Amino acid sequence: MSSVAVVPGSFDPITLGHIDVIERATSLFDEVHVVVVHNPDKHALIPIAHRVALIEQSLAERGLQGAGVVINSWSVGLLVDYCTDVGASAIVKGIRSQVDVAYETPMAIVNRNLAGVETIFLLPDPAHAHVSSSLVRQVSALGGDVGPYVPAVVAEFLKHTTD
Repeated sequence: MSSVAVVPGSFDPITLGHIDVIERATSLFDEVHVVVVHNPDKHALIPIAHRVALIEQSLAERGLQGAGVVINSWSVGLLVDYCTDVGASAIVKGIRSQVDVAYETPMAIVNRNLAGVETIFLLPDPAHAHVSSSLVRQVSALGGDVGPYVPAVVAEFLKHTTD
């Protein structure tokens, strides 16, 4: 029996920190679903279809696309419904700080109670511990270089978005 995990996020945009978490998840599970989820509480910069395409290109650049990695989006229903549909036993989340722990813990408990899906928290590579998608969006909007924080394809996309 293969092990399946879901790495969810808004990925608006995907960062090198996200890539790090995805890469490490692929070493822990046979199949990893990278799922762009719609968060109604956030106003997205990049449409979901574009985020999926940027993830596909970013993972392909790192040799992570293909066998064992599925890229998808989910905007209707609970994340645990997606997990149940694909047979995932775990959700993998990157945790940068105590703030993330406080935000993610209640969701992890509810997901376990609703569907028996465990949440695994991965600590970031220290090089990416300070990077968030919102910080990248802000730096990009103000004309700063986001190259150190995102895959090259994302930096190029953002450059043309703010031109």
